[in-house]
Amino acid sequence: MQNLNSTKKKPQSKYLLIGSTEAYSGKSTTILGISQQLQERGLEIAYTKPVGRCDRECDPSPVDEDLKFLAKTLNLSDKNLGKTVLFLGNQLFKERLVANQDLLKYQNSLQESLAKIDGDIVIMEGPATLDEGYIYHLSLPDIAELVDASVLLVTRFESPEAVEMLLSAKQRLGDRPIGVVLNDIPPEYLAETETLIKPFLEEQNIPVFAMLPKIPFLGGVSVGELAERLNAQVLCRSDRLNLIVESLKIGAMNVNSALKYLSTGINMAVVTGGGRTDIQLAALETSTHCLIVTGNLRPSPVILARAEEAEVPVLSVDLDTLTTVEIISGSLGKVRLHEAMKVDYIRQLFQEHFLVDRLLDSLKIARPMLVNR
Repeated sequence: MQNLNSTKKKPQSKYLLIGSTEAYSGKSTTILGISQQLQERGLEIAYTKPVGRCDRECDPSPVDEDLKFLAKTLNLSDKNLGKTVLFLGNQLFKERLVANQDLLKYQNSLQESLAKIDGDIVIMEGPATLDEGYIYHLSLPDIAELVDASVLLVTRFESPEAVEMLLSAKQRLGDRPIGVVLNDIPPEYLAETETLIKPFLEEQNIPVFAMLPKIPFLGGVSVGELAERLNAQVLCRSDRLNLIVESLKIGAMNVNSALKYLSTGINMAVVTGGGRTDIQLAALETSTHCLIVTGNLRPSPVILARAEEAEVPVLSVDLDTLTTVEIISGSLGKVRLHEAMKVDYIRQLFQEHFLVDRLLDSLKIARPMLVNR
């Protein structure tokens, strides 16, 4: 197979593939943060996400929401935007197991898509893990080899053991990784990461481009998205569904204990039974961004009036408390980057922590001057 860079792209275009060791590591956040910095230096950015996921199997024309959001946020034109050539799903996987398919058709589709876009740097968002897409020949190592891309790895640094995953990824990818972004570092590991982890990785020829502290806000989920996932009825303040929920509290104790318990939370979703007026009132006096009542019960008019006054949305769900909590817990820290209010925060975070000049040096791109935007 011919090398794409040598036949279809102008020489100055560079391919940067953003990969991760596990799902929800922060690839889209990283792409947004570094793209904004590169654009501020006058570089033309192209973006594509070859592998997506189709949640609705019957959708004949799926659209990757990450690609759609980043294209809009970065003001990319059609010539800067590639297409998703593979949408993963259960039905497709079953078809792949039994059908005699052209094993290279997805790679060919990717080449055709890339041939139609242009930019000084073509940023590609890799699959969720190193292995996702393997059966279709579009895993992270497959894509990197196909387009001769440099790889920037993103990992959620929840504990120092994440170093092992990075070393393993480095071994699998060979010389393609140019560096790593350590994301979501808990406060208790920040000093150790700076003095111990970073020097070790640098010695292993894994440059550290950024060490990003854990920011609960960025892992939060909007009240509107929670309402959708819970299939909830919004009882009041539908104008405040853009509030971000960063933590979860369960109101199932006596009111005196609840006041102390709820006062420790920040920007919470509080889940409680529909009949617990005492807990509901206590929640509305604390840092609550969303009150969720279970059992398909409507709170009293007193609660709804206080919630209106406090500008706190109230959701009613036809679920038990345990199921509701499981859905919310599965959402926090694992949401896609679709809230516009996070964009400015990410821009500031990467300007403070990401070594964009080191990235340009690694890609062998001359450092352009900053431009006014």
